[in-house]
Amino acid sequence: MRQPRTTTVVATRNRREALERTLPLHTGPVILVDNGSTDGTPAFVRDRFPHVRVVDAGRNLGSPARNVGVELAQTPYVAFADDDSWWAEGALERAADVLDAHPRLAVLAARVLVGPEERTDPVSVLMARSPLPGTAGPGVLGFLACGAVVRRSAFLEAGGFDDVIFFFGEEERLAVDLAARGWELAYVEAVVAHHHPAPSRDPQARLALAARNAVLTAVLRRPWPVVARTVLRAAGSGRPGLAGLRAAVLRLPRALARRRELPREVEQARELLERAP
Repeated sequence: MRQPRTTTVVATRNRREALERTLPLHTGPVILVDNGSTDGTPAFVRDRFPHVRVVDAGRNLGSPARNVGVELAQTPYVAFADDDSWWAEGALERAADVLDAHPRLAVLAARVLVGPEERTDPVSVLMARSPLPGTAGPGVLGFLACGAVVRRSAFLEAGGFDDVIFFFGEEERLAVDLAARGWELAYVEAVVAHHHPAPSRDPQARLALAARNAVLTAVLRRPWPVVARTVLRAAGSGRPGLAGLRAAVLRLPRALARRRELPREVEQARELLERAP
């Protein structure tokens, strides 16, 4: 019997009902990292899904919880899933075949189908139109974590997700760091993930979080003129943007301590994507 090539890593917090629906849909090794749930998720999963390896972080690590799962994985590739997402039948085998065939490919960004109506996520649409070249598909400098399969060694080499961004939009900093190290990232439409997110309970808070993390990502890696434009864009976007700026200030010392501008060719590629229709 062929050894599994891909482990699915799920990060969760207080989403036991969603996990009850999605965990049976995962194939192969599964590692669930619990971000300090208070609804009994770790015990529930251990009891109902004994094949799933459960790691109880004891607190909310945010997106870096996925790093814990990647470190524990014993396979060359890792697929990420949210508690409300899963991979289509055969998708992980197809993804592993692509990664096997392209040894410099660090991230395979899949097509994400959203909700019962199975509409293509707008981010997937943008990635499909990327003007960047790629060997496995259009080159990208970002991805949706719940629709990404990564090369474990490359992910760990680049440091995984970081606690400055913490959560929401955490993919961009990792993507550009991988590109800066010479790794490829590509959108592969033939690999499909499903995502059935619950409606946001606080859309304004999510807008503020997006503004905060856009500013922090720019501070971490982009030239100062780009940082200035990002700050002005947030300031001009109303109350959520201003709230995001205030939140970014609290994390600014850590972002500045880890600041490292991208190589010129990666920054140029990022600017090309921003100018694309």
